[in-house]
Amino acid sequence: MIRVLLVDDEPFARQELMSQLAGEADIQILGQAANAIEALQQINELKPDVVFLDIQMPKVSGMELIGLLADPLPRIVFVTAFDDYAIQAFEEQAFDYLLKPVAPDRLAKTLHRLRQSLTPQPVRQLAPPPSRLPVFVHNRVKLLPLEAIDFAYSDLGGVHLVSGSEHYHTQLTLKALEEQTPLIRCHRQYLVAPHALGELRLLEHQLAEILTPAGQTVPVSRRFLPDIKARLGLS
Repeated sequence: MIRVLLVDDEPFARQELMSQLAGEADIQILGQAANAIEALQQINELKPDVVFLDIQMPKVSGMELIGLLADPLPRIVFVTAFDDYAIQAFEEQAFDYLLKPVAPDRLAKTLHRLRQSLTPQPVRQLAPPPSRLPVFVHNRVKLLPLEAIDFAYSDLGGVHLVSGSEHYHTQLTLKALEEQTPLIRCHRQYLVAPHALGELRLLEHQLAEILTPAGQTVPVSRRFLPDIKARLGLS
């Protein structure tokens, strides 16, 4: 069974593709997402084999979404209104693409290829590292510039990004942040930005803590202390 997620901000486009896939006995549609933020949550939770992904969506595009995912990446099939010239830019990167409106014979070729090969793709072959990360501010989604982030951490409430004195919740995992951004692992539950390595305080039992330029403290565990010291030019 091929487990599929549909991502498109146009309800009609999602419904049309779902109708065509409904006749395939080995296709299981796990869900639909109307934007990249919804898609990010569903991909992390449902772990689909294939994502049919629109490129042009509000706030976070399909290409930007890919850059926010951690390996192993599901097969990505772009579903787009781009013309043939624009499609050539993606043809070597995505598993496949479909032009809107989706022709049944073209979809059949894509499904045939999917059935033959479902090995996860390395995410870095598909998209450059993200420059902005989606975070939640009350009931709104904000795109936080990567250079504004001092550190990230996880707790029982999820994963949080810290910028100055502000803490933001994100759907991203620490693993995805470590793989797709310059953030450095300094603790099992913490990542720190290189620009935030302002001061290192050495503690007992081979532990330490980082003091960021904003005055925040970030723990450094024994396992990751040698790497942090090396980045600061300490022996």
